[in-house]
Amino acid sequence: PRVCVVGSGPAGFYTAQHILKHHGGALVDIYEKLPVPFGLVRFGVAPDHPEVKNVINTFTQTARSERCAYYGNVTVGRDVTVPELRRAYHAVVLSYGAEDNRVLGIPGENLPGVYSARAFVGWYNGLPENRDLKPDLSCETALILGHGNVALDIARILLSPLQLLRKTDITDSSLAALACSKVKRVWLVGRRGPLQVAFTIKELREMINLPGARAVLDPADFTGLENAVKDAPRPRKRLTELMIKTALEKPVEVQAAAAGAAAPREWGLKFQRSPQEVLPSADGRRARGIRMALTRLEGSGDSARAVPTGDVEELECGLVLSSIGYRSLPLDPAVPFDSQRGVIPNSSGRVQGVPGLYCSGWVKRGPTGVIITTMNDSFDTAQSVLEDLQGGVLDISPSREGFGLVESILRSRGVRPVSFSDWEKIDAAEVARGKAAGKPREKIVDPAEMLRIIGH
Repeated sequence: PRVCVVGSGPAGFYTAQHILKHHGGALVDIYEKLPVPFGLVRFGVAPDHPEVKNVINTFTQTARSERCAYYGNVTVGRDVTVPELRRAYHAVVLSYGAEDNRVLGIPGENLPGVYSARAFVGWYNGLPENRDLKPDLSCETALILGHGNVALDIARILLSPLQLLRKTDITDSSLAALACSKVKRVWLVGRRGPLQVAFTIKELREMINLPGARAVLDPADFTGLENAVKDAPRPRKRLTELMIKTALEKPVEVQAAAAGAAAPREWGLKFQRSPQEVLPSADGRRARGIRMALTRLEGSGDSARAVPTGDVEELECGLVLSSIGYRSLPLDPAVPFDSQRGVIPNSSGRVQGVPGLYCSGWVKRGPTGVIITTMNDSFDTAQSVLEDLQGGVLDISPSREGFGLVESILRSRGVRPVSFSDWEKIDAAEVARGKAAGKPREKIVDPAEMLRIIGH
């Protein structure tokens, strides 16, 4: 059986890995629109979290299997359509993730100074489409809308001492921009309360322990929460206890401050505030603040809803980052898509009404969870493919040409795919540039330059 996987992030690679491991004869081809693989492991994981990127070693082993091939620089839906892939393969798995972000839907969100978390993360991680972002970091106060791990990542990158970032694979241009940054205060704002935050304890602890940055949590936000979390699941309980402890700790008056040194950077959490409008500066040219509706919670736990109380509050800030979630987009008119939920309708990864078509990862279940969540989800889809192969649901008696057919289609459209060994040349060039700068790698952010390196 010939299987095709669209997307080379964690969902794509874990799907391929599981099929290759549990079917001794399957051939898997992975297609990726960028010349370089690994999706959000390369472009989403924070540069100061190198240990999370170790999964790349496993993915590389999968890609080097003689029954697996990687074809980068191929945009499915444009260079080759899903119906064309279905003619070339016995099964097609869509694992292309979430390439857009949810919008706030409020006045002023398009003002200069307002950015989506997705674009900002893409900028400091070298995602080609965000390389020219040039965020304005000339203000003292930044405000991040959202209480997830991505919001904490951004706050940490904005406030980290430069010597910590210099040793990471953060891009050269974003390091230069952060070196000139005036931002010294970051607020993370959420519509709901402390019991509904989506970040995890590891990320919160890392933020609390960030050198040179002080946590500002209001003890009043945590009144009575010790009792409320008594019977909560352990992760939620520990997370809440850490916030309470941090809120109640008396700030240590640093000796340096007594010696007249500049006040440290600071960050804080604000709860039960929902953005209403980004406020423009007097000349209307940029963001100068945000108006928020104060909310009260109806219900409890994860299902609690934020309802406006009628009161509002304004906060001055020159940088607004919206971290309210990623969003998948439809890939091809031939594929059903639920635009309300931003997913491909499916059952255990089997796309509804299209036999032989599958999906895994964020486009299957929505943009939530960490790499391990995506791994389990992808194994689940791969299992559906294996069951359908075993049960004869997928007819493999007609032989399919696989890449042979796709290659002629791509050639007729002037598209040259990038192989995994091509990627390894790009990888070597990045590592060499990084070594010269004393960091693990210096990412190449321009696809044209990537293609020049491999002689395309």
